[in-house]
Amino acid sequence: MVPPPQDDPADSPEALRTAIWDVVRLVNASAGRLPLAAVVEARRITDVLSDIVATSEARPLDIQAVLSVRATTTDYLPTTVRTYLAVDESLVDVPRASGRTPRESLMEQLDALEGAALAVLQASRQQDVDGLLTQGAFLRTKFSRSDLEI
Repeated sequence: MVPPPQDDPADSPEALRTAIWDVVRLVNASAGRLPLAAVVEARRITDVLSDIVATSEARPLDIQAVLSVRATTTDYLPTTVRTYLAVDESLVDVPRASGRTPRESLMEQLDALEGAALAVLQASRQQDVDGLLTQGAFLRTKFSRSDLEI
């Protein structure tokens, strides 16, 4: 008999909160080299990710939410920040072949990450609403008087 799979400790709300704080520290430590708007945008992303994890207080996080938060905090956001920081400062406002500057590209990437995080948060909150509606239907069925009663 095969034992049931164990939950990955990296998927726990505590581990996700730690990963979020790690990326917050990276953003804060890089604030002197990042555009101010990028620092604000990156911190908005981490705030949304924290809001997603906070939904675990009401019910376990959906696997898609876990994967999104983990990937954003351990790969997407730190890679975006570090890649921008690797660009020579004299080139951050020089348009590339795409017509965009590295600074503009950074902001586009951060906007995309925030949009994705907001979509996950909305889906998590929708699950809470769905759960409340389901509970309400259950309670109405459970505690309403039956039409069969005399």
